[in-house]
Amino acid sequence: MPAESLREKTVSPWQIHPVRIVAAKAEVPGVITYRLKFVDQNVEDAYSVSPGQFNMLYMPGYGESAISVSGYDEQNRELLQTVRVAGNVTRALSRLNVGDELGLRGPFGQGWPMKAAQGGHLVLIAGGLGFAPIRSAIEAAICHRGRYEKISILAGARSPDQLLYREQYEQWKAAQVELRLTVDRATPQWNGNVGVVPLLVDRLKISNPATATVMVCGPEVMMWYTVKSAIEQNISVERIWLSMERNMNCAIGHCGHCQFGPAFICKDGPVLRYDRIASYLKIKGL
Repeated sequence: MPAESLREKTVSPWQIHPVRIVAAKAEVPGVITYRLKFVDQNVEDAYSVSPGQFNMLYMPGYGESAISVSGYDEQNRELLQTVRVAGNVTRALSRLNVGDELGLRGPFGQGWPMKAAQGGHLVLIAGGLGFAPIRSAIEAAICHRGRYEKISILAGARSPDQLLYREQYEQWKAAQVELRLTVDRATPQWNGNVGVVPLLVDRLKISNPATATVMVCGPEVMMWYTVKSAIEQNISVERIWLSMERNMNCAIGHCGHCQFGPAFICKDGPVLRYDRIASYLKIKGL
């Protein structure tokens, strides 16, 4: 097949490609990280994804679900997708085993501005399952560690047993990355911070706010207060980015299901600069 024809076939937004589950890891109860590999070698060769983008995972007979990419293993060419079992599609996916196949189309949307953040302090902030798209930024930044003056990861969960990716914390620290964690409710074994994520931002030392970049994903109320804390740290609103996790159906802005003010989260986001959507975050029920 000519290269141009292959590319057109691969990037068609409606084209569903089969992927095989090569590994599945239970992160916390009800949350699983899948390693997926394209069945078609040509599609695998043509596929390219940026941190912060998402794919549509398709289960025949059940439908599709938009899932943020939580990483891409360049060496093995395996996609990482962290999925919370919450609806018909994700429940059907949770019943699959290693070696089983499902459908995938994508990637879609705008990702994190990794290049624009180079040269300064990169602050990556996650709440709950918002850790998944933040993880993709963590992995990308560590791959180019020397391009960032400092990297800080601030993450929170309801309880210690709900913190994602715990097996990777030491690996991240070994890459000279600052990691600060907090939980809403402590257990007797927890010796870390207790409280909401914005408190971690309040306590963070940022040497040069003018070159710092903040990337946030989590519940909208958490992001709202996190941004307020970042602004109080003298970080410009033009250097604060949010990943808006909303239900997406078509993934290309046709159905209007994910409209947020004038933006369509699926194609204009999911990563959006804060000042572009600030006024809409205040509107209840939008």
